[in-house]
Amino acid sequence: MASAHPSPAAQPGPRLGLRERKKIQTRQAIRDAAYRLFERQGYDATPVDQIAEAADVSPSTVFRYFPTKEDIVLTDEYDPLMEAMLRDRPAGEPPLTAIRNVVLGGLEQMIGSNSPEMRVRMRLIREVPALRARAGEGMGESSRILCEIIAERTGRGADDLQVRVLVAAVLNAMQEALMVWVDRGQTDDPLALIGQALDLLERGLTL
Repeated sequence: MASAHPSPAAQPGPRLGLRERKKIQTRQAIRDAAYRLFERQGYDATPVDQIAEAADVSPSTVFRYFPTKEDIVLTDEYDPLMEAMLRDRPAGEPPLTAIRNVVLGGLEQMIGSNSPEMRVRMRLIREVPALRARAGEGMGESSRILCEIIAERTGRGADDLQVRVLVAAVLNAMQEALMVWVDRGQTDDPLALIGQALDLLERGLTL
C-alpha cells in the first residue's frame, strides 16, 4: 500500500537516536535492493547473498534484520501504526467503521495508494506460493491486535466468537481486495477496492 514501509523516523514523536535511524536505513536499503532484484530476475532466482551485495551489507546483516528471505517481503510496520490509530478512534464508533476510517483514511496518508514497493510486494505474495502461505500465517498477529482492540471497545472478550469472526472477515476481505487488484493488473486504486470489500461486509454480505 511514496514508500510502502513508512520510516518511524518520519513519524511524529521523539526524535530517534543515530543508532536507531541507521538501523531503519539499513532495513530499508535491504528491502529496496531485494525488490529491485526480484523485479529483474524473479524471487526464486534471487539468493540472499546477492541481495546483501546489492544493499552493500553482509549476508549475516540481512539475516539479522530478516531471518528468512520471505521476511524481506512480509515484514512491515503496519500493525503498530494500525493499533495506535484504532485506539485513537472515538469510543462510540462501531468497530467496522473504526477499521474503515483507519485503513481508508489514516493509512492512505502514510503509505499511499501507488507505492512501487507495495505493487511489487503484492505481486510477489500473489505469485510465490511460499510467500502466499506465510502471508496467511502472518495475519495472526494482525488478528490478535484487532481482537484485543475491538474487545476493549465493545466490552467483549478477545476470544469472543463474534469478535473473532468480525476480525477474520475484515482481514480476509482486505486481503482478497488486494489480490483482485493484482489480478486486474494493478490498474485500480487498491484502497478503493478495500472500501468496496468493507461495503459488502457492512451490507451483511448481500450482493
